[in-house]
Amino acid sequence: MSDVTRAEVCAVACAELFRGDGEIVAAAVAGFVPMLGSRLARATFEPDLLTTDGGPTLSAEPVPLGRTAEVAEGWLPFRDHLWLVLNARRHVVMGPSQIDRYGNTNISCIGDWERPARQLLGSRGGPGNTLLNPTSYWVPKHSARVFTDKVDFVSGVGWDRGAHEIRAVVSNLAVLDFDTPDHRMRLRSVHPGVTVDDVVAATGFELAVPGDVPQTRLPDDEELRVMREVLDPKGLREREVPA
Repeated sequence: MSDVTRAEVCAVACAELFRGDGEIVAAAVAGFVPMLGSRLARATFEPDLLTTDGGPTLSAEPVPLGRTAEVAEGWLPFRDHLWLVLNARRHVVMGPSQIDRYGNTNISCIGDWERPARQLLGSRGGPGNTLLNPTSYWVPKHSARVFTDKVDFVSGVGWDRGAHEIRAVVSNLAVLDFDTPDHRMRLRSVHPGVTVDDVVAATGFELAVPGDVPQTRLPDDEELRVMREVLDPKGLREREVPA
C-alpha cells in the first residue's frame, strides 16, 4: 500500500510506545491516534497487551475505534483499575497542555495558580500516573506553547521530580524521548517531510539533538491494512493529524 499519511505514521509511533510491555493495561486516553496505536500494537507485535473498548471491558480482540467490544476478555471496574495503577501494571498515554524538557506536564491551568488566565481539567490522575506507572504523551500540534521552558503548574511529574518512567512523547512532527544522562528531552526521530529545524523551531526549550536523527519508521503493509480495514475504517485518525 502507498500514500501513507502523517496520522498513520503517528499511530505506528504510538504503537511502538507499547513494544515490550507484555501483559499490562494499555490506557491511551489522549485521542484517536494513541488509542489506535495501542490497539495496533495488540493486533500485531504485542499480543499480550490488555486493551479496553474505552470502558471497563477488556476486549478479547482489538476493537475498532468508536465501537464497543463484542467479546469480553475480562472486566476491569474502577477499583481494579486503580490497583493496576498502584502496582505499575498500566502504561498510560496522556495529552499535556504544557510539557517541559524533563517531562513535567500541566493539564490544570494556564497562568498563575492564584489567578489563572485559563482553567483546564485539573491534575486528575496525573500525579499517580507519573509517580507509579510508565507514562507517555501524545501532542497532536507541536508548538512552543505546548513544549514550554516551564510549565505553569505541575500536574504530572517529570524525571527531575521522581517520575516512575516518562517513556516518550509522540507529536505530529516527531518522536522525542529522555534517553540522555540527565533525562533531558531528546529528539529521537522526525516524521517524513519534517526537518530537525522544524522541530527545534516549534519547541520552547533546547532539545538534545543527536548528530544523526533518523526518520520515524513507516507502517508496513500489514499495519496499514489493520489500521485502514479493521481498526479505523472511518478514518478517525485523520481528524487529529490532517494530511
